[in-house]
Amino acid sequence: MKHILVTGAGGFVGSRILQQLSGRFAVTSLPSGFIRQATENELLTRIEQEHPDVILHTAAASDVGYCEHHPEESHRANVLLPLWVAEAARRTGAKLLAFSSDQVYTGMAGEQPFDETARLSPANVYGRHKLEGEERVLGLLPEAVLLRATWMYDLPGYGLPIRGNLPLNLIAAALRRESVRFSPTDRRGVTYVRQVVELLIPAMELPGGVYNFGSENTRDMLRTACDFRDALGLTLEITADRSLPPRNLAMDCGKLRRYGIRFDDTQAGIRRCMKDYGLAPR
Repeated sequence: MKHILVTGAGGFVGSRILQQLSGRFAVTSLPSGFIRQATENELLTRIEQEHPDVILHTAAASDVGYCEHHPEESHRANVLLPLWVAEAARRTGAKLLAFSSDQVYTGMAGEQPFDETARLSPANVYGRHKLEGEERVLGLLPEAVLLRATWMYDLPGYGLPIRGNLPLNLIAAALRRESVRFSPTDRRGVTYVRQVVELLIPAMELPGGVYNFGSENTRDMLRTACDFRDALGLTLEITADRSLPPRNLAMDCGKLRRYGIRFDDTQAGIRRCMKDYGLAPR
């Protein structure tokens, strides 16, 4: 049975990897809190002791605002840690899959989805560090697979940690009878996290490189929020917020499809999610 080591196993994605893949693989994780405090040598030693076949690196500092105000912490979490994990993968011969982010596309002009060949100059600290992490990991370990993930969501269940995401935010607003605002000039995919975990299995066979890894979306976030509201059957007013500058994080996942890996689009993803939880989309 293939041995998979998960970093960040207490987080949103890592906890779902443990829950969904255990039994199909020998899935282990690092001790809680270890990776936040470990030196490079301590991390290398621990991973070498595990000697995994695959490392799924999900640990990160992913709060964009926090990273903007704490760039040193962001650099350690989003550049140095992936590089140390890559070195451990190189020494042990493990296949490395590490999560990056659609935030590398911040500051890009236009409305078209971006593929992996786009020339990037991210407009925030988090995006810059994620891009630097990609480049340095591939410089050390060309066979590593870097997955540019979108904003992800899930519904409460399975006793797993949950955090604010699009459907939960809409449900909370509906319960409070509050209206919400979204920008009609903000474009990005929104992805059901449990499909992300399932598609990590075929992603383990990808050749090294960077891949857009999530749901595509042809709609802006105002219309996307309305799609989610309507599918969930919520009574909720959603209005346009025109105070924000345009943003486009929409990704073209054609490269991933060429390897036979296909995500639902953003609108189909919420229907899959609701079916998984025994809910009927409206």
